[in-house]
Amino acid sequence: MKVVTTVILFVIVFGIVVISHEFGHFIIGKRNGIRVLEFAVGMGPNIFSFQKDETKYSLKLLPFGGACIFDGEDGITSQDERNDEDDGHSFLTANVWSRIATVFAGPLFNFILAFVFSLILVAFNGSDKPVVQQIMENSAAEEAGILPGDEIVRINGERIRIYREITLISALNNGDAMEIQLKRDGETQTVRLTPSYSSEDGRYYIGFRGSGEFIKCGPVDVFKYGVYEVRYWVKATYKSLLIILHGQAKKEDISGPVGIAQFVGETYEEVKPYGISYVIFTMMNIVILLSVNLGILNLLPLPALDGGRLIFMFVEVIRGKPISPEKEGMVHFAGLVVFMMLMVFVMYNDIMKIFA
Repeated sequence: MKVVTTVILFVIVFGIVVISHEFGHFIIGKRNGIRVLEFAVGMGPNIFSFQKDETKYSLKLLPFGGACIFDGEDGITSQDERNDEDDGHSFLTANVWSRIATVFAGPLFNFILAFVFSLILVAFNGSDKPVVQQIMENSAAEEAGILPGDEIVRINGERIRIYREITLISALNNGDAMEIQLKRDGETQTVRLTPSYSSEDGRYYIGFRGSGEFIKCGPVDVFKYGVYEVRYWVKATYKSLLIILHGQAKKEDISGPVGIAQFVGETYEEVKPYGISYVIFTMMNIVILLSVNLGILNLLPLPALDGGRLIFMFVEVIRGKPISPEKEGMVHFAGLVVFMMLMVFVMYNDIMKIFA
């Protein structure tokens, strides 16, 4: 029963994120007159499909992704064939800015989804103002003279809007000194400290305890803190990517669909005792996390990703003419092969973690 619940929740959560991304491509492509051959949710063989006008809508067996396939998008059709067959609705012959808008719309809709869900969460649950609640004894924060009630404004020049940003900075700190700007009794002060290392936990701590000051958000604050919420997850994602690029992450820290499904199931079991509303809000939080992750990852300038395709289009804008679609198609195909190999490794790693 636990496995079934995990699968159902994963399909719902991941499905919302994927559908949002592909719908962005779909709706903006349609608005620009580009023919959509297929709108697919999932991968592998079809479970269910139907045809409406020029588009085939498909639900596939494996809930690991999706696709919005445009006419001529593969770049394999030769120039002569395109000239003979094109009726003005091919992706390749669309205006370059229409293609840029269509490709960028996928990640953009992920950020829109994250913002909408953030608004709902903040409206119902409020937010966490970066105000210190407790100070750990003999900690770096205590030595620096930080007191409960201090509002943290900046850390190393980085503006702090919600308390979880402090938690994120603390979790990723490797013992580097910090310059903390805080507000106390309406006055701004600056203190410096070096986080202390906990051999028991294997990480560095600033010395704050608690989770910030809860604030209930009114109609105006809902939008403000909704932006802060998305901003937090954007920061968490790109800082995590930097750790991976610097080779500081272990293979156990990286997860694919299987690992995400396990995380969703474990999270559900933890929050289930608190009631259905808590479960819904927690799953929405996971949707925000995954949606921001998918949006940022797809904007990376790598072959086969939206970011890689955008690079080719911006080069076309600069050159005044497109790069050969055949050559671009081969680059993206090579990138796709590499990503498929990476996906196999990540899935194997996820499965090994389950049995470890």
